[in-house]
Amino acid sequence: MNTLLRLTWLLLLLWGSQVHAQTAQEADAQAAKALLEKALAYYHKQGDKALAAFSRQGEFIDQDRYVFVVDTQGVLLASGGPSSALIGRDVSEVLGPDLQASFKQALSVPEGQGIQQADYRWQNWNDGKVEHKHVFYQRVGQRILAVGYYLPRATPEQARALRNKAVDALMKDETATLKAINALQGGFLQDDLYVFVVDLDTHRYVAHGTNLRLVNTDFGKIKDPDGKPVGEPILKLMAEQDQGEYKYRWKNPVTGKVENKHAYLRKAGHFMVAVGYYSP
Repeated sequence: MNTLLRLTWLLLLLWGSQVHAQTAQEADAQAAKALLEKALAYYHKQGDKALAAFSRQGEFIDQDRYVFVVDTQGVLLASGGPSSALIGRDVSEVLGPDLQASFKQALSVPEGQGIQQADYRWQNWNDGKVEHKHVFYQRVGQRILAVGYYLPRATPEQARALRNKAVDALMKDETATLKAINALQGGFLQDDLYVFVVDLDTHRYVAHGTNLRLVNTDFGKIKDPDGKPVGEPILKLMAEQDQGEYKYRWKNPVTGKVENKHAYLRKAGHFMVAVGYYSP
């Protein structure tokens, strides 16, 4: 296979994987919205009698998609998912500050605005992990009916964007950026995407978005779960160029499984900044 054909094949393969991910996400969105529309129709007929049906295992549950209902005070009235344990409680009490703000905004939406959308993080009852979720919701009287779905894995574009964001932040304020990465703040941890930073002078981690135990350890000695060197070849690569890519096997913090990882690397002064995306 000549170089042009090989490049064409790789581009088609990448394009195909992106289209598949986009198609899967669109299908999830359509299924979630359809379940909400079904619940809305049922609620218009049954009123609050529908709340019991929404909380049972049955027609208002579709895989990891389920209907939940809150009143305009934030009290959970029904849920077909693991949040059913919170029925009768003010849900805002168990939400983080960021989610509390968006939650209050959703509660304030006037009736008659149709189906709205929002993003937040919530525990996926299939794998027990806290993941990025997209929700469709609509207010009916003093009730807000909603259905959400969990977003798929991060894309290569998202990984490169997060790497570039970290590089820009590091060049502006080194101390604050490293502190934010290690404190899981500043948007440097996004589901299965996270930033890690290595000092190229000392070859040691100075920041890691999911595993603080690696900070101050020798990156050059890092190996994958099968014992294959990872740190050493990456350091050799970065000694020859200002940015690059490297593929290896690593544990996905969202799925908890060892998966294929494609890391995007870039120098920022005497630091190497890296972000990688996962694939099964």
